[in-house]
Amino acid sequence: MSFNDPSREAGKEFGMTEHAQDSARNQQVFPVDGPNGQVILTGGDIARIVDRIAHQILEKTRGAADTVLLGIPTRGTPLAARLSRRIHAFEEVDAPAGALDITLYRDDLRLRGARAIGPTEVPPGGIDGKRVILVDDVLFSGRTVRAALDALADIGRPRQVQLAVLVDRGHRELPIRADYVGKNLPTALAESVKVLLREIDDTDAVLLAKEPGAAASEAAAR
Repeated sequence: MSFNDPSREAGKEFGMTEHAQDSARNQQVFPVDGPNGQVILTGGDIARIVDRIAHQILEKTRGAADTVLLGIPTRGTPLAARLSRRIHAFEEVDAPAGALDITLYRDDLRLRGARAIGPTEVPPGGIDGKRVILVDDVLFSGRTVRAALDALADIGRPRQVQLAVLVDRGHRELPIRADYVGKNLPTALAESVKVLLREIDDTDAVLLAKEPGAAASEAAAR
């Protein structure tokens, strides 16, 4: 399936936009290699990626007409909101953002035990007959996106569905690919990709680290 650190006051003094201030504040938050893992993307990188994807959406959708952005919680939701704001900043068109909770549609629900159900927030006007762009932070096996498609079918019938992701780390288990990709990141299964966003984590970064226990397993294998 195809889915095609200046201070705030200093920023005001020099006439920086809010977007530029956010980008500046998030520069070099972590060392290149630190206790949290290797920094793959800085706050500035993420800001540029959001801008690039916003431009790509405008180009591929002929100005984002009849387009709705639905973020997959947790971090897909703020990414969808950022894309919506940047699309409006570039072309002064509204591509409303919302959230699509997939908890009850996951195929591992019985394996992982009880989970809190998050909100599904559909922008006014709904999604019927619209182009819906699902937004997520990391594309991995593809099972999250499959669950999102099932959840989407229960709230409306969009004209077209596309997928935008900040990071594609590979290892697909289902025939799914994204239409908009911020960064293709080859990874090992023993590695984890951690996305930090200021709306949730107070900073922006993408980190690559080994899964807990991976180092011990490697040592035992030597």
